[in-house]
Amino acid sequence: MVNVREWYRSGRRWLIRATRRPAVGAVRLGDLARRSPISRDWGFDRGRPVDRFYIERFLAAHAADIRGRVLEVSNDEYTRQFGATQVTHSDILHPFEGNPRATVIADLARPEPRLEQQFDCIICTQTLQFIYAAREAVQQLHDWLTPGGVALVTVPGISQISREDMQLTGDYWRFTSSAVQRMFAGAFGEGALEIASSGNVLASIAFLHGIAAEELEEADLLDADPQFQLITTVRAVRRRPS
Repeated sequence: MVNVREWYRSGRRWLIRATRRPAVGAVRLGDLARRSPISRDWGFDRGRPVDRFYIERFLAAHAADIRGRVLEVSNDEYTRQFGATQVTHSDILHPFEGNPRATVIADLARPEPRLEQQFDCIICTQTLQFIYAAREAVQQLHDWLTPGGVALVTVPGISQISREDMQLTGDYWRFTSSAVQRMFAGAFGEGALEIASSGNVLASIAFLHGIAAEELEEADLLDADPQFQLITTVRAVRRRPS
């Protein structure tokens, strides 16, 4: 198993991460001195991927929003995990036929009048990067919500490319919190948003290599550095008519 903390070891003493850096030429990359990642499966084959650590903390913090009629992309895993008895109806969105569990076949980037104001909550995790017309997709998230409904969205900032999705539909974007702010404000309005980024250089390197979240200390994962936005989370509310 990769011991990520060994990156910081110098002789028998731990370096104080916040104030000391190894001298030029003294950096020890160890297991990371390789041109291919430790896991190409995001870390699923080793445990929980680092981005899932952040996604699940975000959804747990907003579990009260996962209620009523809920739409989730691709599957209903998080609807069931965090919505529990608050969910009265669960729908699964897929862009084309082929997912036997899908209850809604629709392209998130295209207007769908039949879906407008249908959902009390939409869970859209790590999806917008696969939609070239991402701004239009954000508008549909707004339009498909009931007044007062909530979209819980996550997007990647630092990530591997998904080879399967690249071939199937495309893998187009990585986002900064500034881009997310502008995209969602255009659809939902400034006062309807809660946007935050998570990650730091250690978490980002681990995630790119496919090192699992369990292989890092939780404190290292929770130390957010806005210069290394591994993931951005959005809670967006469709305003009620005044």
